[in-house]
Amino acid sequence: MQYPLISEYVKAIQDAGDNLDMSTEATNAELNEAITDEFGVKYSKDGRKLLQASKELDGTYSIRKGTKIVCDRAFSGCRSLNCLVISDSVTSIGTWAFAYCESLKSLVIPASVTSIGGGAFCGCRSLSSLVIPDSVTSIGDSTFSYCESLRSLVIPNSVGNIIGNPFSGWNGELKCLSPYFIYDNKVLFDKDKSKIIAFRDKDTTSYIIPDYVTSIGDSAFNECHSLCSVVIPDGVTSIGDSAFEDCSSLSSVVLPDSVTSIGNRAFNECDSLRSVVISDGVTSIGDNAFQFCSALNDIIIPDSVTSIGIYAFGECSSLSSLVIPDSVTSIGDWAFYYCDALRSVVIPDGVTSIGIGAFIGCKSLKSLEIPDSVTSIGFGAFSYCYFPYKLKQELISRFGEKIFG
Repeated sequence: MQYPLISEYVKAIQDAGDNLDMSTEATNAELNEAITDEFGVKYSKDGRKLLQASKELDGTYSIRKGTKIVCDRAFSGCRSLNCLVISDSVTSIGTWAFAYCESLKSLVIPASVTSIGGGAFCGCRSLSSLVIPDSVTSIGDSTFSYCESLRSLVIPNSVGNIIGNPFSGWNGELKCLSPYFIYDNKVLFDKDKSKIIAFRDKDTTSYIIPDYVTSIGDSAFNECHSLCSVVIPDGVTSIGDSAFEDCSSLSSVVLPDSVTSIGNRAFNECDSLRSVVISDGVTSIGDNAFQFCSALNDIIIPDSVTSIGIYAFGECSSLSSLVIPDSVTSIGDWAFYYCDALRSVVIPDGVTSIGIGAFIGCKSLKSLEIPDSVTSIGFGAFSYCYFPYKLKQELISRFGEKIFG
């Protein structure tokens, strides 16, 4: 009887698993059972997943034949790696797989790859050329961010799904061949131009969003440092996560009545933003939405808002007064932490809970009204708030010393 070779067993196992849903995450179980090659690179026991590379990896490395998936963060931070050969068996590149491989100059994505995860090549500042093959159907958020040496990119006609803004922080030439997207005057839209995916005119100081736009995508205007003003039309209903994050020159924003949601980190680190008019249609203010807006001194929260997310206005150090409308039922953890100039806050009857550290470090806060509807105040909600003695004792008698940490 003739026994098959071990390599034939491995091939049979791999062929049988071709239709399995394989995650790009490297689990602890997989890492514990990993096979490590002579370069310190760990592969799954069956050889189908490249799990993790040694941070000391340098020079040139070739991914083994038979590898299907390069896992999340597999080569992240391999700062001395300068050349990588990806096997033509690889079909999926995980999130942040090659992020901050700062010396990586040469890389070819084979035609077998169908999806590239978010942040996959973020911070590969030495990478000067890259071709996205026609096999790729999906590109994740921040995939090519901060690829400072990358001169140009082409979105092939196979790409039908773009998550967030893969190009934030990258200023090279972009060309789009995909019928699912339109690239016009340095703005990437979806195919019917109802959504802005990426605004790439980094030199413009003002922009009027066209009337046909109804959605501003995640990270769409991220790090547009020259943008001082933007006009958002009445048709826009949603502002995505990080949509205007770190637009450091943006000074004022008026959100039309059509807007119903403000995403997480939507205006985070807009440190020139002085005033914001939030429309009556908005029901929720996302986590970190206006965090680090250090110049913000004027904001009106409308009656439509029911929840204020965690860190929503954290370190808005110029905000001096705040009226929370009756519609709000909860104030998130750290929502107004270190708002140094905040002198007075009126909390309405509808609020039932105030989160952990919600007003920590609001050292100018001297006036505070908390209604009977509030049944829960998180630990340290008013730590480092220097209330008058009488007010502090009243709060301790109602809610305990824990609210002061």
